[in-house]
Formats: sequence, structure tokens, C-alpha cells
Amino acid sequence: MENFWTGKKVVVTGGAGFLGSFVIEKLKERGATDIYIPLIEEYDLTNSNDVSRLYDTTLEGIDPANMVVIHLAANVGGIGANRERPAEFFYDNLMMGVELIHQAWQRGVGKFTAIGTVCAYPKFTPVPFKEEDLWIGYPEETNAPYGLAKKMLLVQSQSYRQQYGFNSIYLLPVNLYGPRDNFNLETSHVIPALIRKAIEAQERGDKELVVWGDGSPTREFLYVEDAAEGIIVATEKYNDSEPVNLGSGYEIPIRDLAEMITRLTGFEGKLVFDTEKPNGQPRRGLDVSRAKEYFGWQTQVSFEEGMRRTIEWYQENRE
Repeated sequence: MENFWTGKKVVVTGGAGFLGSFVIEKLKERGATDIYIPLIEEYDLTNSNDVSRLYDTTLEGIDPANMVVIHLAANVGGIGANRERPAEFFYDNLMMGVELIHQAWQRGVGKFTAIGTVCAYPKFTPVPFKEEDLWIGYPEETNAPYGLAKKMLLVQSQSYRQQYGFNSIYLLPVNLYGPRDNFNLETSHVIPALIRKAIEAQERGDKELVVWGDGSPTREFLYVEDAAEGIIVATEKYNDSEPVNLGSGYEIPIRDLAEMITRLTGFEGKLVFDTEKPNGQPRRGLDVSRAKEYFGWQTQVSFEEGMRRTIEWYQENRE
């Protein structure tokens, strides 16, 4: 499918971010030569005038049917950040998606790939999460505003396809991890946070490492390079608005995850679980059969191999 990208203009919102950097690399590998990354310093994507200016700039002199938009940009954070800034997470993520999709349709853009979130699933979704279960309940409270904002892009994608024939797709990646992740303890997710804490605790000679919650919740993680490949393949081959999970199909309890990280980082102290802190969603694991069936994608990197690469990258790039 390399020829899919020939003659295409590709706009990648969030292209300067963690996932975006891998998507950009893969686009170049597949022969995409005209790639535009709207930077946050230049465009506020929650502002309709800025979105309009973005499309004015990128569509100048080209046939809109030859433009592809991959919308990765999001305001994201862990449980702590979601509890402190729920309104911000709701507004920013909703407005970005709504304006980008609406104006893409208005201008005749050829393809729009919207990236949702596993946080859109109801709190008590049966495991493994199947795409048809997205609407059977309310999301886990700590990240519901973010999850619902991103879920509205699915509603928009489906309704714009139904009424206007607009070609947009909606992908649901599970929690990502890998090299170049965000290791800032204020805003990072569980894997980079635990990696950093374990390495720093070992250096200080700490006897204990504190982990939020009781360790019982399960999570599924997707190596960032696998996620980028899934997004690219779906953009090339998939043309429907049914949501599609992107995941590894491997579910691990937080306790086992913490033990793996201490082993791989060499932390020799004891794990202590802070049960005063929230657990978040009880279980999270995806049914990933639809991605394989619809566009032939599945993960390539095992969880432990991905963790080794992530830890190595952090140790080499800490400064």
C-alpha cells in the first residue's frame, strides 16, 4: 500500500508529540513526502478560526481530495491530572475534534483518521472490551470527561459519514508506552512514572517504592511503534466509521507491572501499595480481533521487549 501516500498531503495534529513522532517516521518510510505538523505555538486547535487558518494554509494549491488528516493531538494526563482539570480535558479534546472534522468535511478533505481513547469505555465493560460495548454504561469517573469528549468524535465520524458520505475512521488505542514517552511525574502515565521512580529510588538507596492503589487493577499496554503502524495501516486500508480497537491483547495487573519494572530497572527495595489512592478502572483489556479482520494489523513487539527498550531509552536520555 506504499503508493497510497503518493501525491497525498498529510496533516498530522500532535505530530510533534510522543505517538506523533513515530507516525511521522512511518509515513516517511512509506513514501509520504508532503507532511504538515501544526505546532501548538502556531495554532490553537480548540479555536475555529485557527482551524480554518490551518486548512487555508495546508489546502492552498492542492485538491482537497488528496489530503489526509490524522488527528492525534489531545490534552491528556494520568489520574491525578484528570481529577484536577476535568473541565479542561473535556473542552479541549471535544472542541479540537469537532472543529477539525467539521471543517475537513466542509472543505472536501479526502480522509480523516480520528484517534479515540480506551477511557471512552464504560467502567464495567466486560473484558475483553469489544467495540460494540462502548455504549453500555458510563466511563470510569476519574477520566470520564476526557473519555466522553473523545467518544463524541466517534458520533461525529459516524453521523458525517451517514449524512455526507465523509470518509472518516475512528481508532481506539489502549494505553501507549515506549521510547520518548512523557516521564514528568506530574503528568505521566503509570509506566513512565514507575520507571522513573524505580530508577531514582535505587540511586537514592530507598528501601521502599510507593505505587498508587492496591495493585489489583489490570491494564493493557501497546508499544508506541506498534500503535503508529496500526494507525498508518488503518488510514491506508480501512474506510468505515465502525470503531476499531488497537491493542496488544495482553492484560497485566498493576502489581505484576510494578514487579517487572523493579526487576528490569534493578530496584532492590520493597514495593508498597498506597490503598488511599484511587485504583481507576478495575480491569482493562481489549478484544483486538476487529483490527486484524478489517485491515490486517496486529502487534509485533512483546510487552517485556517493549519495556526493555523503554527503560533503555530513558536511561540514555534522562538529561
